[in-house]
Amino acid sequence: MTEVTLELPDSLAASLSDAGNDLPRILELGVRALTANGRPEYDGMADVLETLARLPTPDEILDLRPSPALDARIDALLAKNRTAGLDPSEQREWQSYEYLEHLVRLAKANALAKRQSAAAP
Repeated sequence: MTEVTLELPDSLAASLSDAGNDLPRILELGVRALTANGRPEYDGMADVLETLARLPTPDEILDLRPSPALDARIDALLAKNRTAGLDPSEQREWQSYEYLEHLVRLAKANALAKRQSAAAP
């Protein structure tokens, strides 16, 4: 393991003071988000996946909707596919959105089943 020394603004240091052993994970998530930033294939996906990863309640899963940015990107890809077609990079991006939708549908089906079984007498 490598030791790192950082100079941080006081306000950030104060907000991290209670992080304790979670600091490496916080940094890892931040680096991932920073790396994904600006890459259209990750726009909006991280929010959905992070929501699912925190094991939300069935109602939270059923209420899950794409962000406006993700909705806009999907609409743009659909429009381009209808007119000019997608290049290979956009095709891969589209496939990642299809897989994300598949995961969300599975999560919603499971959430609905849990909610219905909890409501059953």
